[in-house]
Amino acid sequence: MSFQRVRKAVFPVAGLGTRFLPATKANPKEMLPIVDKPLIQYAVEEAAAAGVTDMIFITGRNKRAIEDHFDKAYELEAELEARGKRELLAAVREVTPKSANCIYIRQAEALGLGHAVLCARPVVGAEPFAVILADDLIDGDPPVMRQMSEIFEAQQCSVLGVQEVAREHTAAYGIVRTEAWGTTTEIIRGIVEKPKPKDAPSTLAVIGRYILSPRLFDHLARIAPGSGGEIQLTDGIASLLSEERVLAYRFSGTRYDCGSKLGYLQATVAFGQRHPEVGTAFRDYLAGLGQQR
Repeated sequence: MSFQRVRKAVFPVAGLGTRFLPATKANPKEMLPIVDKPLIQYAVEEAAAAGVTDMIFITGRNKRAIEDHFDKAYELEAELEARGKRELLAAVREVTPKSANCIYIRQAEALGLGHAVLCARPVVGAEPFAVILADDLIDGDPPVMRQMSEIFEAQQCSVLGVQEVAREHTAAYGIVRTEAWGTTTEIIRGIVEKPKPKDAPSTLAVIGRYILSPRLFDHLARIAPGSGGEIQLTDGIASLLSEERVLAYRFSGTRYDCGSKLGYLQATVAFGQRHPEVGTAFRDYLAGLGQQR
C-alpha cells in the first residue's frame, strides 16, 4: 500500500441538538459559542492543524448558518474596514483556514452517525479520512487530530481517539476491547455501541475523533440498520475489524462534552479564563465568587 496522508475530514452536523432547546430551535448546536467562537470553528481549526484541506459537512435542515459562517461576508468586512476595526476584520477573515475547501452534503434523513459518514463517500472516494464530532471539544497541544494523524502516517491504519470513562457511563459511548500494543496505542479486538455497564468489555470509550480507512464505506453500506432504523458507525468499525487493523489511541488533552449543558459550561469557563481579551477580568470575577461563599 502506498503511503497516505489524511487530507479530508467529515463533520456530521445534521443533528437536532434537542438537549439545548430552545436555544437550538433555529440555531445549529454546532454554532453555539465558546466565548466568541462557535464549536464547529474549533473543530475545523483542529482539522486544519492536522493538514486537512477538504472540510466535508454533512448537513440537514436549519443548518444554513454553518455554511454562512464559513462563507465570505462582503458587507460585514466592508463595514469593519470602513470603521477601522482591524482586529475584528482579521478575526472574520480567518474563520475559514486559507488552505480549506468547504464542501456541503445534505443528509436527507437522520439515519444515524454511520449513515452520515456514508453520505461523504462520493467526495472522500478511496482516501483515508477523519471524522470529527464538534460536540466533543478537546483542548490538546498539539491538537488531537494532529496527534492522531501522526499515528496514522506511521501505521497506515484506522485510529480511534479513546479515553477511560466511569463504568456507570458506558451506555453513552462506543466501548472497545483492546490488546496492549504501545504506550498510548492499543489494538482494537472488539467494539460495541452503548453497552450496559454490566455488559461493557472495558471502560475505554471512543470519543468524537476518528481516522478511518476508505474500506469502512463498504462495511457501512452492507450492515443492516439497527434500533430506530439507524446505521451505527460503531457497527461499521466492528465489521472492518475482520479485515483491517484498527488502533485505539489514548490522546493527550482535556475533553469537554459540549453536547451536555454541564460540559458546555465547563468549556466556557476553561476557555474564558485564558481568553486574551477578557481572561484576566473573568478569572478575577470567578475568584470573587469563591470568596463570597
